[in-house]
Amino acid sequence: MRGPVLLRRHSLLLLAVLVSCLVAGCTAGPSKRPPVVENDEPSPSSSPSTAQVVPLPPLTDPQSPSIDWSDCDQQTRGRLDPPAVPDSLRFSCADVQSVLDAPDLPGRAQTHIALLKAGDGPIPLVVLNDVEGESGTLYAAHLAALLPPALLQRFSLIGVDRRGTGDSDPVACVPGDARGALLSQDPSGSDLETVLDAARRAGQQCAIEIGTTQQALDSWRTAGDLDQVRDELGVPKLNAIARGEASDVLTAYANRFPGRVGRFVLDGIPDPSSDQATVLGDLASAQQATLEAFAADCAARGCALGKDAVTAVTGLLDQLRAAPPLLANRVSFAPGVALNAILVGLANRARWPELADAIQAARGGNPTQLAAFVAPLLNGSPLAPSRLDGALATECNDTTTRLPANQIDALTSSLRQRVPLFGALATQRLLWCLPWPGRVDALPSLGVSGIPPVLVASTKTDPVTPEAGTTRAAEQMTSATQVAWQGSGHGALSSPCVGEAVRAFLVDGKVPSDGTLCPA
Repeated sequence: MRGPVLLRRHSLLLLAVLVSCLVAGCTAGPSKRPPVVENDEPSPSSSPSTAQVVPLPPLTDPQSPSIDWSDCDQQTRGRLDPPAVPDSLRFSCADVQSVLDAPDLPGRAQTHIALLKAGDGPIPLVVLNDVEGESGTLYAAHLAALLPPALLQRFSLIGVDRRGTGDSDPVACVPGDARGALLSQDPSGSDLETVLDAARRAGQQCAIEIGTTQQALDSWRTAGDLDQVRDELGVPKLNAIARGEASDVLTAYANRFPGRVGRFVLDGIPDPSSDQATVLGDLASAQQATLEAFAADCAARGCALGKDAVTAVTGLLDQLRAAPPLLANRVSFAPGVALNAILVGLANRARWPELADAIQAARGGNPTQLAAFVAPLLNGSPLAPSRLDGALATECNDTTTRLPANQIDALTSSLRQRVPLFGALATQRLLWCLPWPGRVDALPSLGVSGIPPVLVASTKTDPVTPEAGTTRAAEQMTSATQVAWQGSGHGALSSPCVGEAVRAFLVDGKVPSDGTLCPA
């Protein structure tokens, strides 16, 4: 059950909050959560609660920070995926050493954590991204271009490459040909053995190359890295934004260091339900809904795919099924790889026009543009490690689910009937983790008591962390307040309405009404 939402005592301040929300386009939507506490008196329908109400902690300027920043502006711009960021933003880089905390290794073993600072605000705001997406440092650079300028006057964004990713001692243990095979599941096919065989080879090679470090790549230990970063930034509380699956890291941080939790924003949360049919069914449905939103946008813009982009995509997959071309890295651009590329594009709303052009080019026989969307997962080099390797290790270490192959096959068939295009793709990660060592420790609890309010943002049509799962997660948290954006794509921080709610929360300490709606 939710803890009470903190509201201002004075009516004038409450009016000011409501006016600012209306200007930003926010409305209070329906909610199944407990009644909001108003004027410090419980609603007549609410039941007594002994939950501790913890206010948002004050913002504190750093005291004696020990991080040595160096200019990395040009290098950062050269590594950024589209869209571009303004020239007015300046970037600097640094790193810290954190305890590896791996099983069977001495406690003093260290791992290197890469950081990027965007903006010049006095107070550090740590930024984390999904382990399968662009690294936290690059995501922070993009996020700095999205957030309200007033927020960057108060905060500087500190992007963190999570352990095993980006420039933080990246994992590179999956054989190159296995990466393509892991992403190759044909949405219309019934043979899972190709993906399972690739998962076995990936798991075996990773066990050989990274050994006992293999199980040190998880959200629990990454939370320890964040506390090292917090300490070296010189602040007593961690203020942070996490998108999607990275919310698991802040959940782990709240479990490990509840007294050091500052102002947290979780932009989408993985579904905590143990019912894989529900979780993956919602995921496949959200992916289909995002494709349909993309198609509507495409038709409205008069894009090259015409008025029915969904049919164009299914036609492309049939075309690739008949004659899949080989990419430069010798990976077959089969239907599963192509659909994974499309999912990467669907997640980034700003790149939809680029995605439409890439799909059209692939229909004309040139898959290069579309393959570029999935290239960060497929390709790996010392300068640009594959995102898939670190994601495989982290996601498999963060889950206790290990279904037998026959159950995965049955679930795949069931989801394919419900959502033909994406149902089979949704179960891929279950196959990836099947040969991986099972997690021994319990997962961190969402219901951490005694922490300040946490702002949870959801997106109505999110193909990575669907709104239904984010809402289920928020309902298990003791102090979450949810702002729901009615848009499409992965993450709600591109919405000006959500951005203003986040600014007011982080800068002014104003907690929005639970269930606030932001229009698309």
